[in-house]
Amino acid sequence: MDLLHLIALLAALLSAGLMAGLFTGYSYSVMPGLAILDDRAWVAALQHINRVIINGRFMTGFLGSVAFSLAAVVLGFFLDDRSALPWTIAGLVLNLVSFIGTMAKNVPLNDKLEAAGDVAALADPTALRTEVEAPWIKWNHVRGTANLLALAALAWALYTTGLAA
Repeated sequence: MDLLHLIALLAALLSAGLMAGLFTGYSYSVMPGLAILDDRAWVAALQHINRVIINGRFMTGFLGSVAFSLAAVVLGFFLDDRSALPWTIAGLVLNLVSFIGTMAKNVPLNDKLEAAGDVAALADPTALRTEVEAPWIKWNHVRGTANLLALAALAWALYTTGLAA
């Protein structure tokens, strides 16, 4: 059981780290970099990014951060030493904040961008950008911060287990 728990905890840690890196990378480089684009180009760029990001690598980290954290929590209940469990639960909760925030906030905004269709045919790309940009960035900061804190909690859980030593 210790080995399964260690594997689940490591997988949770790595997937949380992947998501923290992705989402915080958007916060400090991608979105500020795209900010210089005119409205039509901004919409086109986000539409394209939203299409290409849905792939196996992204989904493994995105879904894995929750699934592996949950597995580590469940397996943690079967250990004699449960000292890592509170930190593992914290990691799971924080990964869920990121997951739920993504599904409830960022994905609907992405869908709104996609539903706009061909940017060349958009009558008012400025209105669309104005509606989407600020809330998308705000919720991206939330999910990036949540994953970063999950990474820290899961790292502390791993340290607490003594299994990594």
